[in-house]
Amino acid sequence: MVAPPDNDVLWARSLHFTHNDGSPALSGISLGVRDGEILAVSGPRGSGKTTLLRCLSGLVPPRRGEVWFNSVPVHTMGPLTRERLRRDRFGWVDPAPVLVPELTVWENAALPLMLRGTSRRRAKAAALEWLERLDVGNQARKRPYQLTQAERQRACIARALAPAPSVLFADEPTAPLHRADRAHVLRTLTTAARSHGITVVLATHDQETAALADRTVSLLDGRRVRTVHLPPVKEMEGRASCSLSV
Repeated sequence: MVAPPDNDVLWARSLHFTHNDGSPALSGISLGVRDGEILAVSGPRGSGKTTLLRCLSGLVPPRRGEVWFNSVPVHTMGPLTRERLRRDRFGWVDPAPVLVPELTVWENAALPLMLRGTSRRRAKAAALEWLERLDVGNQARKRPYQLTQAERQRACIARALAPAPSVLFADEPTAPLHRADRAHVLRTLTTAARSHGITVVLATHDQETAALADRTVSLLDGRRVRTVHLPPVKEMEGRASCSLSV
């Protein structure tokens, strides 16, 4: 094995992944992500974006290939070690907001910190800070069912940012949001990442979202391509085509 460059917090080489039905999801993808960088992984739906993020974060091991985090090989880790890595160093935001229904909003946002052993008082303070930044601080004592879908997604983003992860993986994080909310949430996320030195790997099929990143990696059918031209979100309904340069 060859160790990754020193300035790459994440590094992957020749990643291959196959779905359970035998269809390929990733076909030989290699990339590096620099420390503190915001990297957009762009491409149409079904291009392999989510699978790539899952492999990079250790949620699933690749079928073949290597994944390194801070020069440590993630692809050779066992399940428990990968789980500890995700808990202690990574944050994750799904496209759909999922919160623990029995907990209040602030308890949901503080949960990763309390699972690490942070005191309830400190975890609550960090959670409330991020909920305020994302304009849902006034909902902190409510239960998830009392929030709109957009408010629940903001709470999920606060939960991912509160522990100050080394890397935040965001899989279409603004998909449930209206356009007016989307820009504000993305500005908050990117500003927070830069001010706290958090590396962000952001999967998106929206060119406006990708434009906020430092760099974009484009995927098509599980392979890296030089360019994938995606229509803006408001124009996507009824259009299935995209142009590319391989």
